[in-house]
Amino acid sequence: MSTFKPAADEVAALGHTRIALGVEYKGSRYSGWQRQASGVPSVQLALERALSKVAASPISVVCAGRTDAGVHACGQVVHFDTQAVRPDKAWVMGTNAELPHDISVTWMRQMPADFHARFKATARRYRYVIYNDPIRPAHLGEEVTWNHRPLDVARMAKAAEPLLGTHDFSAFRASQCQAKSPVKQLHHLRVTQHGQMIVIDVRANAFLHHMVRNLAGVLMAIGSGDKPVEWARQVLEGRDRKTGGVTAHPYGLYLVQVEYPAPFELPGRYLGPHFLTGFERLMG
Repeated sequence: MSTFKPAADEVAALGHTRIALGVEYKGSRYSGWQRQASGVPSVQLALERALSKVAASPISVVCAGRTDAGVHACGQVVHFDTQAVRPDKAWVMGTNAELPHDISVTWMRQMPADFHARFKATARRYRYVIYNDPIRPAHLGEEVTWNHRPLDVARMAKAAEPLLGTHDFSAFRASQCQAKSPVKQLHHLRVTQHGQMIVIDVRANAFLHHMVRNLAGVLMAIGSGDKPVEWARQVLEGRDRKTGGVTAHPYGLYLVQVEYPAPFELPGRYLGPHFLTGFERLMG
């Protein structure tokens, strides 16, 4: 399958249309977002195959943020260029008809040539969902992280406070992270409880590889009482990943929103995951 992507100033000249899509998926069956040379199942590969059938020509997509194996998305954004002319409905309903049950296109929008799903994004938002109960859940086993030890949400929320703002997040960065800089700006980091569910809701200008899962691991260690509240700040200031504890499981992690400048006018959609939508009024 072709991976050719014309530059923005070439799109119109080549007679291409740039299209953006909203995509949601359950990541449990996939090796992650990114298409791999080995051909193992990935979200990108499944989406490109479905779109190529609708377009009757090869389609290659660019996403806002690559997710790891087992990680889910409710608000992934992608773009692609095509010469195919199809009704708007075809790019949504037609593509969904070709997709497996655990991937869905939620909206489409024809975009100007200078739109880029990754590089034009101004912020990204993730939610990490923990099921906190002594008994392992029979449902949502691959969609939440189960923690059997009682977690103190107030301690977790207090520990999160020093992490807000612009910092060097090297201690929360995976060793294989390819980001040019470990400095990121955390706009909010909220910990809330809804029955047996604890939700870590985090928004930033960008994220490092495994950053949210490492944040979740630190906060859960504090919530369980294994570490003091001050430990989150100490890990941050130490800038050493080896001091940052265990990387939390991918199951409970969701990319829920990608933000862009207002002139692009991308469609809005409720924040997920679906089983948490009843808490939207409380979570904001």
